[in-house]
Order: sequence, then C-alpha cells, then structure tokens
Amino acid sequence: HSAEIITSKGKITVELFADAAPKTVTNFMALGASGYYDNLTFHRVIPGFMIQGGDPNGNGTGGQSVFGARFEDEIDLKNDLYQTGYKAGVLAMANAGPDTNGSQFFIMDTDYQLPPNYTIFGRVTEGQEVVDAIARVDRDPSSDMPKEKVTFSVKVIR
Repeated sequence: HSAEIITSKGKITVELFADAAPKTVTNFMALGASGYYDNLTFHRVIPGFMIQGGDPNGNGTGGQSVFGARFEDEIDLKNDLYQTGYKAGVLAMANAGPDTNGSQFFIMDTDYQLPPNYTIFGRVTEGQEVVDAIARVDRDPSSDMPKEKVTFSVKVIR
C-alpha cells in the first residue's frame, strides 16, 4: 500500500507496511480516505528530529482512530524495522503511552535514537525534502508549534 501526504509545502509519498502493522495501516488509510486528515496541520515540528500531525485540535491533545477508541501498538522488536530504528523518512504513530494510538503520526526528519515505543508503519519513498522543509519552518521553541500553518491531507494510492 502507499499514500500521498499532500502538504502546503509539497507532496510526500509513503510506502505503508501492512504486513508489519496491519491495524495501523488500516487506520491511516481509512482516516485518509474518509477526509479525516483534510486540512489538519503539522502541529509539532523539530528540525533534526521529526514532524508530527493528525490532531484535529491542532495542538497534540486530540485525535481518534477509525476503530473509535485508541488502539494497541504493533511493535515487534524482532522485526528489521525496529533493528534499524527511527531513521530519516520513517512514518510512525505518535502516542501518549503504550496502546494509545489514535490519528496522530510523525515522520522522521533525520536518523534519531528513540526507544521502540512507537509503531512504525511506513516510510517516505518520495518527498523527504518536503519533510525537511516542514521541520525547518519558524516555530515557537517552547511548544515546537509552527508559527506558519502547514496543512495536509492524505490520499490513498492503493
């Protein structure tokens, strides 16, 4: 499966890992196809780390899954994805602790050491320069919220 994240800064194409994270990919694709993500923002951007979006509240406090409630992590530490880690271009779920996945996700701007607490469900195949550009917009250093609104929508390819 793949999807396009169409942002106000350009297009990011992602490959989705349905074998490694079937429920997470189903959630992302269903939210994208339903228009849930339309005109949401990347509310947290940290250059040299990642960009985060998918919260209808626009501040990191909200979002729900297509399943209604939050859903469980799909983390298999034996999978090569977690051996390699959170490299530039990795697409993963943001959460508020174990098994609290909703609609928020992040895309890695650069390789970064993170504990394996976030379900990896895809990677950027085109448009990493767009991720880099979003990560570098002016932001409020206390909240990492962009001063310039960066919006996006998700279009499912297949």
